[in-house]
Amino acid sequence: MKKLLHEYRHFLSYPRDMRVLLITNLVYGLVMPVIEMFIGAYVMRKSDDVKMVVIYQLAVYTGIPFTFLVNGWLLQFVSVKRLYSVGMLLSGVSMVVMMSLNELSLVGLGVAGLLMGMSFGLYWSNRDYLALSSTSDDNRNYYYGLETFFATNIGIVVPFAVGAFIGWYGGEVTGQVSRAYQVVTAVVFVITIAASVIVHRGQFKNPPRTQFLYFRFHWIWNRMQLLAILKGLAQGYIVTAPAMLIMTHVGKEGSLGTILSVGSVLSAILLYILGRTTKPKHRIYLFAVGLSLFALGALANGILFNKLGVLLFMVLLVLGRPLADIAYFTIQLLVIDTVAVIEKRNQYAYIFVQEFGFYIGRFTGCGLFILLATQVSNTFALRFALLIVAVLQLLSVFVAKRILKGCADTEQAGEATPA
Repeated sequence: MKKLLHEYRHFLSYPRDMRVLLITNLVYGLVMPVIEMFIGAYVMRKSDDVKMVVIYQLAVYTGIPFTFLVNGWLLQFVSVKRLYSVGMLLSGVSMVVMMSLNELSLVGLGVAGLLMGMSFGLYWSNRDYLALSSTSDDNRNYYYGLETFFATNIGIVVPFAVGAFIGWYGGEVTGQVSRAYQVVTAVVFVITIAASVIVHRGQFKNPPRTQFLYFRFHWIWNRMQLLAILKGLAQGYIVTAPAMLIMTHVGKEGSLGTILSVGSVLSAILLYILGRTTKPKHRIYLFAVGLSLFALGALANGILFNKLGVLLFMVLLVLGRPLADIAYFTIQLLVIDTVAVIEKRNQYAYIFVQEFGFYIGRFTGCGLFILLATQVSNTFALRFALLIVAVLQLLSVFVAKRILKGCADTEQAGEATPA
């Protein structure tokens, strides 16, 4: 208890806005596993076609960068807290639209996907800006470590609970899985309302009303865009591949929840310790380890392609993804701090344009999957597309090292003094 009290007091030592943002993300994080995993499983169950899952995901990804652009204009007039709230609420609306479809058509999937993409666009653009403005480079390892600690613990409980509920209520009680998904959607909507209320307790300020649309950037930021493209390659698979693999090899949402919980306890404890103790100089090592674990999981899936392969992939993904994310996002914010000073630009300009790097990567990755599924087979795509993307992602380590060296060199030369 003394240790827990000590950690709580340490948490209270950070700025209030940072703490409010962390609590908001904790509450909204309760719905993220549902959005990421069980929507893919729902589409898979209703259509029995892995290509439909990827098409839905492409619609989501198409809505995100467009909404980043719209959000940049809206920030000139609307509170960042309100826009952040709308983004969270819109994710619940998108799930309602999805569950109201009697049959999944391309048009229906497209509308639901675009709505979810718009919610993600509003959510992530404002969340990234608030994280940037509420933290400094010295406390970002702790911020992302604690945030990921929350997310990982939620990733233990929520997938298991939702999967068990869908199996019980949709099987034993009503015999209608769709009815169980509708109940889950209602709970998601209530949670998004609660998160929207909490974020308004912060004293967050909007970015300055200046230009945020540019086409030429410093070379360090161009390298950061390359890093975003490489990260985007895997993002589509991280969201959709687990659901498709598990529904293919196991076939039940209850099993989906159970498998997602394996390895998460160790991961949660490890991530908190790393966020609490590591320094900015350790980020490249976290990045390398995280991407290597992801590649090993993809290799296990490619070689075995059975229940054991899926289990190994999911355990290594649960361990590796948070490590890579802690490193990536702290590097991203450091680069924004550095380049914004050099180029004397609105920080939101970099948050906005970064999303197009993600989109290029996501579109390329999903396009590769659809190409392999169409030209070869669904099995081949599920087995090897993930491995191809994982190997390409390892190049990110070398790009990240060059970026960090560039930031250090510019700071030493007096060109920029990051916050």
